[in-house]
Amino acid sequence: MNTPEKNRYTAEELAEFKALILQKLEEAENEYRRLKESLKELISAAEDQYRTGEYLTAEYAEKVQLERLLQHTAKYIDALKRALIRIENGTYGICKVTGKLIPKERLRIVPVAETIVEVKDKRHS
Repeated sequence: MNTPEKNRYTAEELAEFKALILQKLEEAENEYRRLKESLKELISAAEDQYRTGEYLTAEYAEKVQLERLLQHTAKYIDALKRALIRIENGTYGICKVTGKLIPKERLRIVPVAETIVEVKDKRHS
């Protein structure tokens, strides 16, 4: 006898994912604060160098890189918060394209995943 395919995670499984996401969120927010502080220090140092005529392109490149990392981290934080909302409304772990359950292994590695791998692969090919 075939068992029907599971289409939702249990409350216990969702609690496990929520704990993982909250941990990732705390780490990402700490990283965001660290990057923001580094950028602030870099800008302050660069302003001093600019006043003395020593503004270097290496500092500018580092500033651009820090801004890029900050933007990426902010997007990740938003994605984690959206994942928490999906947990609360019971849609976490369900592919938004196919309606199939996203495998636990994928969600443990990419807790913000909203699609199964097959959908992601089709979009990028």
